[in-house]
Order: sequence, then structure tokens, then C-alpha cells
Amino acid sequence: MGNRGGGLLIAGTTSDAGKSVVTAGVCRWLVRKGVKVAPFKAQNMSLNSFVTREGAEIGRAQAMQAAAARVEPSALMNPVLLKPGGDRSSQVVLMGKPVGELSARGYHSGRQEQLFGTVTGCLEELRATHDAVICEGAGSPAEINLRRTDIVNMGIARAARLPVVVVGDIDRGGVFASFFGTTALLSPEDQELIAGYLVNKFRGDVSLLEPGLEMLRGLTGRRTFGVLPFAHGLGIDEEDGLRVSLRGAVRESVVAPPLGEDVLRVAVCAVPLMSNFTDVDALAAEPGVIVRFVDRPEELADADLVVVPGTRGTVRALTWLRERGLADALRRRAAEGRPVLGVCGGFQVLGERIEDEVESRAGVVEGLGLLPVRVRFAPEKTLARPVGEALGERVEGYEIHHGVAEVLGGEAFLDGCRVGSVWGTHWHGSLESDAFRRAFLRRVAEAAGRRFVPAPDTSFGALREEQLDRLGDLIEEHADTDALMRLIEDGVPEGAPFIPPGAP
Repeated sequence: MGNRGGGLLIAGTTSDAGKSVVTAGVCRWLVRKGVKVAPFKAQNMSLNSFVTREGAEIGRAQAMQAAAARVEPSALMNPVLLKPGGDRSSQVVLMGKPVGELSARGYHSGRQEQLFGTVTGCLEELRATHDAVICEGAGSPAEINLRRTDIVNMGIARAARLPVVVVGDIDRGGVFASFFGTTALLSPEDQELIAGYLVNKFRGDVSLLEPGLEMLRGLTGRRTFGVLPFAHGLGIDEEDGLRVSLRGAVRESVVAPPLGEDVLRVAVCAVPLMSNFTDVDALAAEPGVIVRFVDRPEELADADLVVVPGTRGTVRALTWLRERGLADALRRRAAEGRPVLGVCGGFQVLGERIEDEVESRAGVVEGLGLLPVRVRFAPEKTLARPVGEALGERVEGYEIHHGVAEVLGGEAFLDGCRVGSVWGTHWHGSLESDAFRRAFLRRVAEAAGRRFVPAPDTSFGALREEQLDRLGDLIEEHADTDALMRLIEDGVPEGAPFIPPGAP
């Protein structure tokens, strides 16, 4: 492929059409073929993020795509990350570091265009060091109101002359209209780059779909590169939404009952602006552990463990917990010695006091008072990949927070603390450490009076690898991989017709 690696952009007819999983699947298929491949998403909007080894914050989906490609994630793979907050604004994270807050109008009125050089530079650097770069778009490339400032769909595709494959979710219905309409709303210059389509989440007999695919080819002059069947539990770490991404896969592949006599019920408080709720994936991976998201106090009654997860709005989450009656329910649990775990923003709300002149600018706010901790929000964000020990086991995690915690008492716990059955830490991802997770669940079961025994051999890392291999299998078995490889190596095919009316 010469000095510059090949490339491909995976776009979608809509958000959640399957771009992230297809990109991960293509990366896993390619790396199994011996291709040195990297993922790339110019601009991501997500509250689920990850910290690279060099201390850069990127979207978790890109970190998982890097795992699919078997490469170390870096800021080059997601140069712009937008983290939504209150008042229709987002924190802008550039090359892994926060650079300010902007409204959507402010971002699209000029800031986005200023970032274009950074984005194209990152892509070129990846292409110079890899055989192939598989790019993921965002939303739909036919968002004509935003095309002028687009840096993640056709903007980057045109700048880098990338062939584009459009993914459509047939499970939603209307996939043929979506493919045709997406193409027909693009300018002639953008349409030149649309190589074809990929159907996602198909149920049933593919032969019944084939006449429609032939008609689509006749109407657009573009082929369909594959029909991926509907498969449960294939979501990698989500950008947004309420889904425990590994839960379905584990429930399908691990049919073993719990080892002990009881199951363990985990309730996760669905706080506003919830971030990195993927922390509970590792709990859902355990046989006999049932995880659900809740927003009412009565839903905590039968929970053996309540998790207060991270949030981009700590003070807002605290208000929400009080308004919903969940704050009082958490206090009752603590008084009764029933387990509660707070992670990052959830850890902060469990403390005595929050001083926030950065995120909410609310000043001093009283916390729930369940842990002897005082939190002050600093302008600089802490981004780290700590390693430590808890409950006698080695633990790895990552930190993403503005809040600086002053721990005034209790038992030390992952740079946070524990009082009775209330635990708090800023560390995300700690439950992915298998031995620590098992030790923690044994403590929870004991405090909850449950005869639950964690499985001795559950490996979260192995389950994640298994899931990424399933994504690679989908591409290898149900897509025309020879044709996809030609696109990646040879670039944009010539001769695709213009479909009117084009962009206005």
C-alpha cells in the first residue's frame, strides 16, 4: 500500500445504525489477516470515555476499537471528544485534554472548522504508520444543516479521499429508503465517495432481501457489501444510552447457574448525565449477578448492592437523588449496613460537602454525608491510569474528574474510602480486575446476607476478547471481504452515478 496506508469510512443512515460495532468488526477481521490497522473517529460526542497510557481522554468506543485492532489506544484515534453537560453546552476535549465549554451553536459557528487541520493531521499520521485506518462517522452524513462545518463524515472523507460504506439498521425498518435518501441528499462531490452499503441487524432469509438489494443497485449504481444478521449482545462500550454492553453476550454464552444458593441483585442509580456506566459491565459478566438501572427509591428495596455511577453533573445528580427520594433511601441503606458503592461523581455525592465553581458553579453544596470526604472542583482535570491494591488484590483503573477529594477518615479504598458497607472511589474500571471483583462481591454478599459465591474463573478480559472475535466473525462470514479489501487498498471506485437532487 506504499508509504500511506489505505482507509475506509464507515458512515450510517442514522445514529446507532451500527457504525461502532461494524468498525470494530472490520478492525478485528483485518488484524486477523495480518493487517496493521487502527481505528479513527474525528469527532465523538459521548459521556463514556477512557484514559490512554499517555494520559489522554478519548471515547470508550474508540478504545474498544483499538482493542479490536490489537493496538494501544491513543489521542490520534479520537482527536475531538465532546462531553455534553447542562444548558446545551459540551466540554470540548482536544487531543485528550479539555480546552473549554461551548454551546452547540458556538461549536458549529466556527470552532469546529478551526479543528479541521488537527483532525486531518491525526488521520494522516495514523495512515503513515498503519497499513489501514478504519474511520467511523457520526450520526448521518446527510445532515445537510451541518455539512458546511462537518469534520467527521463527508468532510474528512473528502479531505482524505476515503471510500465510504453506509451502514443501515434494517431492524428499524425503511432501510432501502434510508440508503437511497442518504445518498441523494449529498452533493455530487460527496456522492462520488459513496462506494456502497452494508445492511445491519437482518432477521430471516437473506434471499427475500436480495431483490431489494438489486433494485437499490439499479437505482443508485452502488452495491451492497453484505447483510449482517441480528445478533444479541454485540454492543461494544456504548457512546451513550442505557445498555450494559456485555450483559447480553454473557447471558447467551454463560448458561451456568450461580455457584452459591443465591443470586446477587445490583441496582445502578440512573443519575442525569451518567458517564462511564460501563463500569458495571464487569458485574453483569458474573454468573448469578443481576444488574438493572433504577430511578425510584422502591427499586432499591431488594438490591444487595446499589451503585451510584459517574456523572458529568455531580451537583445536578445530587439534586436529582434528593428530588426522587433516592438520597433518603441511600441513607437508610447505610444506616442498616447494606452495601453502597459510589464511583467518581457517585463517590463525590456520598461525601460531606462539594465546593463547585467549575462544573455547576453552584458554590458549596452539602453532600449525602455517608463518607467523610470533602470535594473541591479544580479547573484542571485529573486524567490518570492508577494501579493499586484493595481487599488484598491488585487493581487497575482510570481516573477522569475535576473533583479533588479530601478524605478525612474511614478505611482507605482505592484512593477513596470505606465506612461500614459504604465504599467510594474515583477509579473507573476497577471491577474489571477479576480477583478484586470477586473479593468485593464476597464482601457484598456477606453484608447483604446472601449465599452468593462468585465464579472462580470469570475473566472479563477474555469475555471482551470473545465478543470482539464475534464481531470479526460477522464481517468475515457475512460481508464481501474481498470487495472491502479492494476498497481499503485501492480507494474510491470510479464511475458511481449522481443521484438527484443532491444537497441544496
